[in-house]
Amino acid sequence: MSADCASQDPDLLRRLLRAKDRMDAASHERWPVERLARVSGVSQAHFARSFKQAFGVPPHRYLLTRRIERAIALLRDTELPITEIAFQTGWESLGTFGRTFRDVTGESPRAIRSRARATAQQLGRVPACIVSAAQRPGLTIAVSEKRRREADDINRPAEQEV
Repeated sequence: MSADCASQDPDLLRRLLRAKDRMDAASHERWPVERLARVSGVSQAHFARSFKQAFGVPPHRYLLTRRIERAIALLRDTELPITEIAFQTGWESLGTFGRTFRDVTGESPRAIRSRARATAQQLGRVPACIVSAAQRPGLTIAVSEKRRREADDINRPAEQEV
């Protein structure tokens, strides 16, 4: 939880945690703000604002992080096809899954799987919880914002040397 959450009402924090726990337990399901607000018993606007204040990220970004973490675990620990992993983790489109996965992790699902298999024996002595924490995707900015920044860098003319 973020430092700002200390100023929030403990009852509200319990309600937000209830919604967060539901997302954690069923990250493959659709979790629009309307549904999360109902789970928390607050208005949609109040929920979205309070969730971001308490946890440091908007609800949608939190859900994306959980889905990507679950997909990485399935890629690493199972032989399931990438398409099946995409659908099991809540994506409705393989294209959206692949694009978002690459935006968040910097690698394709296939590359993550290959790297995980190659390093599995090297990491055999490290506890799985430590490995997972080290490989957690950092979603500090929205995926769309990340894409916009990258596009700005590509479209910006190179500085001319004199």
